[in-house]
Amino acid sequence: MSGRPELSKRDRSLVTVSAHIAMNRPQQLHSHFVRARENGVTQEELIETITHLAFYVGWSNAVTAISVAKEVFEQK
Repeated sequence: MSGRPELSKRDRSLVTVSAHIAMNRPQQLHSHFVRARENGVTQEELIETITHLAFYVGWSNAVTAISVAKEVFEQK
């Protein structure tokens, strides 16, 4: 991730995860969920992000994201 100070690593992770959910890119999403957790995003915040995006990017994208998130959360 960039060392640019305008956005924190945590915020960058949320933006990146959101973009991959919107583009329905589950292969990339897995590693970015892991990175987001490392950057301080909680499991609850990731679930809320997916839920919020479902209304904007489609339920099918959200369902795909939830299945990837479950895999990541189970690996803890």
